[in-house]
Amino acid sequence: MPPAIPFTGNYEDLSTDRGYQFKFYCEKCHNGYMSSFETSKIGMLGSAARVASGFLGGMFSGVADSAYEVQRAVGGPAHDSALKNAVKEIAPTFKQCTRCGNWVCEPICWNKKAGLCENCAPDLDEEMAAAQAEAAREQIHEKARTVDWTKQRDIRTVSGAVCPHCGAKTQGGKFCQECGTTLSAKKTCNDCGHEAEGSPKFCPECGGKY
Repeated sequence: MPPAIPFTGNYEDLSTDRGYQFKFYCEKCHNGYMSSFETSKIGMLGSAARVASGFLGGMFSGVADSAYEVQRAVGGPAHDSALKNAVKEIAPTFKQCTRCGNWVCEPICWNKKAGLCENCAPDLDEEMAAAQAEAAREQIHEKARTVDWTKQRDIRTVSGAVCPHCGAKTQGGKFCQECGTTLSAKKTCNDCGHEAEGSPKFCPECGGKY
């Protein structure tokens, strides 16, 4: 039977034929904590035998096969022993919350003052700092909405508009830089000087033709 994990079941087995290594994850932030690599003696023996087999034209192929079978035979207990060592090494990094039962990493997710995980007992200083930052962000947005950002801008000649006569993209101003057509939204009567909105054909003040 594999050894019981006394602090978390959330781990990844990174072991290979060369050795054993495990990565344990916090159940809150999901950060991973990796155990030290433990070399597999049988695995190294098998690798060495397979290299010799390749160099010497298969002379040691039987040795390599035997080493592989030995590795399969003892790999289970060796793997379990390595897992026990990894658990012993990483366990001090984790704490179990008595309220929710989760195992969390002590450096990041454990509230030492409350003796609970930060899901159940958030750090008040951190919560206050986060709340202040959020309130400041909302106040900035609110103040920005009260300012007339278009007050000093001629919205009749917005950059990126096109000339109604030649279709050229304009760069602002009252006249098209390509054909000279006025870009103003108002028309000025040639007779009386009255400015009219839109595109009327006749002046509403004197009846003159635009």
